[in-house]
Amino acid sequence: MDTRTFLGVQQSHNPFRWSMEVTPGVSTTGGFLFGGSGLGAAISALEGTSGRQTIWATAQYLSYAKPGEILDIDVTLAVEGHQMTQARAVCHVGNREILTVNAALGDRPLEAAGQWERMPDVPTPDECGVRTHRHPIDGTINDRLEQRLAKGRDWETMDGTPGDGQTLMWARIPDVIEGVDAAALAVLGDFVPMGVGQALGVRGGGNSLDNTLRLVHLVPTEWVLLAIRVHAVERGFGHGLVHMSAEDGTLLATASQSCIVRFWKG
Repeated sequence: MDTRTFLGVQQSHNPFRWSMEVTPGVSTTGGFLFGGSGLGAAISALEGTSGRQTIWATAQYLSYAKPGEILDIDVTLAVEGHQMTQARAVCHVGNREILTVNAALGDRPLEAAGQWERMPDVPTPDECGVRTHRHPIDGTINDRLEQRLAKGRDWETMDGTPGDGQTLMWARIPDVIEGVDAAALAVLGDFVPMGVGQALGVRGGGNSLDNTLRLVHLVPTEWVLLAIRVHAVERGFGHGLVHMSAEDGTLLATASQSCIVRFWKG
């Protein structure tokens, strides 16, 4: 399947209105829509309406959507040029706004190109241990992702000793067999909150306040390396980014986030 089918995004008779049923499969173990799923759904709608590929997209998370609710996605193409479209998507349940996404989409053929960011030297996915979770993940978004830690600690070993701010994890979406796209990378890029717990060395994480995806270059790959770097935690908020690379080292995209830092109960 493709990412749109994975997320359950559907277009209505109106080319500017899309919808997605919020199911456990696109939600967290806490019982609310996973931020990456929301951004991925909005990107899918924006690309579907504009007919163009994402350059960047930024989401501001405003409220929670829960399984059983229908997320409506209203797309506005604010400016349409010859090579680029500036657009936004407002995602809401009824009159409750869940997230707003602003984006630029398009393509400018240009011979000049280069990649200066290099993928860290890490073991292959088969050589890395499976990431464990503190709660059963059956039927949730984590159940539909494969995650293997190349550098990081399992939650059982978190004893309050701070780390160096870097977590390296391979991830993939086994159901998405038609290739990694911007929507899939939006799902995989929502891991700064997980990195916050790793950086602090505590059993915790956070809720995303925002997420900005910057698409670089798509190439075929089964696994994506998430190089998570937490820059700082202060005033109850964490800030960081994720560099996403294909198995051959190609930089696919970057994602940056701020989150509300939370500690797990118990």
